[in-house]
Amino acid sequence: MPTANEVEPGDIEHILHETKLIALVGASSNPRRDSHGVMQFLQAKGYRVIPVNPGLAGQSLNGEKVYAALSDIPEKIDMVDVFRNSEAAGPVADEAVAIGAKYIWMQLGVVNEEAAARARAAGLKVVMNRCPKIEIPKLGV
Repeated sequence: MPTANEVEPGDIEHILHETKLIALVGASSNPRRDSHGVMQFLQAKGYRVIPVNPGLAGQSLNGEKVYAALSDIPEKIDMVDVFRNSEAAGPVADEAVAIGAKYIWMQLGVVNEEAAARARAAGLKVVMNRCPKIEIPKLGV
């Protein structure tokens, strides 16, 4: 079993293949922000990405309605992609568990060992300190 900051071989590819619906927490309407570009990239790769940002709730971002919280999304989320700082990732991971997500993906620079351990204990696969926009081309997904 890997430590919280590691993933087992094949986990990333499995997650990217099995995921259809992503909730992107920390989505931004600013095109210069990484979260905005990653959302567009994932959409171009065929994923449906639902933005989560309390400050933009009710608005539309890249063709999707923005929600204030994961619990407000009326659909079953496969993966929660976290564009928040490491400390804020803890409550997001707990929300991901509460809504029944399968995977939590913390972006580059986001590491929260305690949150990862809680999520893994609840049965979620966890990726930290990586970006799907980097991993997808490497894997040819």
